[in-house]
Amino acid sequence: MMSERIKKEMQASHGKRVPAYVWVTLGVTLLTLLLHAIGMSVDLVNVALVYLFPVLVSAVYWGMGPAVYAASFSVIMFDFFFVPPYLSFTVEDLRYLISFVVYLAVAILTASLAGRLRQQLEMVKAREATTNSLYALSRQMTAITDLNTLQVNIATQVSLTLGKPAAVYLPDGQGDLLVTSSSSPVSEGEKDNWGDGESEIAIAKWVYHHGQIAGKGSSTLRESPGLYVPLRTEEQIHGVLAVSMEAGEVHEQQEQLLLLEACGGLAAGAIARVKLAEEARLAQITAESERIRTALLDSVSHELRTPLTAIIGSATGLLENDTLFTPEDRRELTGNIRDGALRMNRLVTNLLGMVRLESGMLQLNRKWCDVGDIISVVLTQVREFSPHHNIQVELPDDPAFIYGDEVLLEQVLVNIVSNAIKYSPDESQIIITVTSNKSPSQLTIQVDDQGVGIPEAERIRIFDKFYRSESTRHVTGTGLGLAICKGIVEVHGGTIVAEPNPGGGTRMRIELPMEAHGSRFPYSEQGEVEE
Repeated sequence: MMSERIKKEMQASHGKRVPAYVWVTLGVTLLTLLLHAIGMSVDLVNVALVYLFPVLVSAVYWGMGPAVYAASFSVIMFDFFFVPPYLSFTVEDLRYLISFVVYLAVAILTASLAGRLRQQLEMVKAREATTNSLYALSRQMTAITDLNTLQVNIATQVSLTLGKPAAVYLPDGQGDLLVTSSSSPVSEGEKDNWGDGESEIAIAKWVYHHGQIAGKGSSTLRESPGLYVPLRTEEQIHGVLAVSMEAGEVHEQQEQLLLLEACGGLAAGAIARVKLAEEARLAQITAESERIRTALLDSVSHELRTPLTAIIGSATGLLENDTLFTPEDRRELTGNIRDGALRMNRLVTNLLGMVRLESGMLQLNRKWCDVGDIISVVLTQVREFSPHHNIQVELPDDPAFIYGDEVLLEQVLVNIVSNAIKYSPDESQIIITVTSNKSPSQLTIQVDDQGVGIPEAERIRIFDKFYRSESTRHVTGTGLGLAICKGIVEVHGGTIVAEPNPGGGTRMRIELPMEAHGSRFPYSEQGEVEE
């Protein structure tokens, strides 16, 4: 098989046959003059051997025709200038005729061998070029993961390899075969988007439904101006690859057919790979959606049922047996109702926050916030349902301000401190530390607890939605809190990580840029905040 580029080179070399004959004539003539000039005209044996040089050179560089011409012309020059009588085509000894025949036979045989070697070299070059083209096509297809890009690449590469317009036909959602990609015109005069004519589409549909090659160079529909091969894998036919063909010799059409079949096989494999990858991706998305839906239903139902039960039980007790309860009992039942309501409120807030994050609808209401005030609000919320932990706050000497969404940042800290309370034993200590760096302008908030800690392998996964560590399954939760914290912190341009607490337990470290746009916060020493 030969690529179009090699064929053009060979055609160009054939077009140079006439200059080759001129060069042979000049070479033999100059050689004759040279032999006379150096005085070898009397040494007929060596002269005959020297005349083999133009024959060999012609065979190697120009092929069989110029070599035979060189041999014949050399015999004529040898007879005319060197064989007595000189300057005549007659010979005084008839044995010279035998020498001429032997010389001519040796020259032609030598030229034939040299020409065959040259032809084999050209075939090797052509095969190398074809192999390189197929390798380049295969390599480019392997790197593509998008079906539309792959179709364009197939049409372009096949067109460049064969030097002819190419088109790719694939079925649409209803199974109708359409031109999905076509190459640009290879040369001037060729129409744009070859392959979208009615007859071309009709042939492509026949090839797609019958799974057979058709068109010029094949045994079916030979009069068609194109050649069509099905893009077939072991499982199915994915489409049709076609090229525009010109009238040519039968062996050239067969070579192009074999090359197009090879390209079609590579294209079919690449299309099948991309389709399988897309199906696998959709299956993974579906499975993940199903897993999230199941986890959401399980978590929400459990998280809602528990506080609802507490609220209903406490409220029912107060309504039906109010006279039996002491003031302390009524205060405890009322507290249970409040804690249950707060727990449900946090759950609903987290669910809404996750929906807003995933839908891209989360809009930050940025303003300058005092971190100390945010922490005060957070402590007010968490202490209401957990009075048995010692929560210590360490703030910097200068007030720390951050340009962010105060409500969302409070939600982040409420979730983190609530987790620290849930996973730490009663009477343990929780330390909230705030530090700020002027350069770069960055705020760091650390929440250290003395709880069960987080294994190293789970310190990243705990920020995934609905992920619950096996070691904390006994504690109620939805697995949404830290995922929301991560989303909110990243929206603010910060980071959040889980680390081991040097004193035992877990350290949650949040780093936030203090300024959103690089401008300094106009804080006055009198404590006034200027918007």
